[in-house]
Amino acid sequence: MKSIVITGSTGLVGADTARLFGSRGFKVLGIDNDMRRRFFGDEASTIWQRKVLEEALPDYRHFDFDIRDQEAVGAFFEANGREIVAIVHAAAQPSHDWAARDPIMDFSVNANGTLTLLESVRRHCPAAAFLFMSTNKVYGDAPNRLPLVELDTRWEIESGTEFAGGIDESMSIDQSTHSLFGVSKAAGDLLVQEYGRYFGLQTGVFRGGCLTGGGHSGTEMHGFLSYLMRCCVDGRPYTIYGYQGKQVRDNLHASDLAEMFWHFVQQPRVGAVYNVGGSRHVDCSMLEAIALCEAASGKNLNYSYDDQNREGDHIWYVSNIGRFRADFPDWEFAYDSTRIIEELHASWWERLDARK
Repeated sequence: MKSIVITGSTGLVGADTARLFGSRGFKVLGIDNDMRRRFFGDEASTIWQRKVLEEALPDYRHFDFDIRDQEAVGAFFEANGREIVAIVHAAAQPSHDWAARDPIMDFSVNANGTLTLLESVRRHCPAAAFLFMSTNKVYGDAPNRLPLVELDTRWEIESGTEFAGGIDESMSIDQSTHSLFGVSKAAGDLLVQEYGRYFGLQTGVFRGGCLTGGGHSGTEMHGFLSYLMRCCVDGRPYTIYGYQGKQVRDNLHASDLAEMFWHFVQQPRVGAVYNVGGSRHVDCSMLEAIALCEAASGKNLNYSYDDQNREGDHIWYVSNIGRFRADFPDWEFAYDSTRIIEELHASWWERLDARK
């Protein structure tokens, strides 16, 4: 049986990817040591997702080790390398706020952990496709220099200007403030590209923006749309940081991203780089997202405003996914804003009700 390795397998992206590939005949080898709990506290733990995967997928095998552990990673790939056809590397320290608290930990997970995996793949299964979950933070705050116009509920880019259809891979990653998280992810991003181009590995970099879905354990420091809905459902206070709450994000459901992975694994490239996000199909400002969550939950969000934006935060970011569509024209969105919001509401209602 063909195997796929998924790091961060109990996180949002990892779990949806595990379900997709598991349902299509793959043995799923999931690597996850619940570091999210260490980063964000007990309520952000994804251990519940591991139980769901083990019950739902008969061919799911879980491995509880740290991706920075060279000995453990090497032994794993040596034992399983012959059957591995793809690796989806979604494990990460995912918060730019948290990264500033412990830069060494952040870099060791996002950069060194990625290097450890790449080396083991090169040694034990070099024909496998290696897919890396990167981030739009590799561009730093360069998008903030775009010609933006303030509207009633959002910032918007001037029509007819460069990137008006969304930001593509031609945007420079230089001469900008990235946040330390953006730097550590950029290091991993470049390593994945280089192992493709230098060693000939089949590698793909997926630069995501705001990823979301019902399986997200959203917290204040990571997973804004999920956490926003949680605050609506649970009545907890929420803080908007800067830009009058009009900052714009495009939101990509993790299942749609998993389908992107599926298409790449069927026809892998060498050193490919893709911006991936909801694009113009699913974009909204913070104020617009609040309105959507309030309408779905039937509750008013208890929020306050802090004029100080987060360091390096984007005012407007919408992905141009044209390069991916050109390479994989059969891929399509399955989720729009309405379906995403409805799923987030149902998921948090069920999870919070179960804890009572």
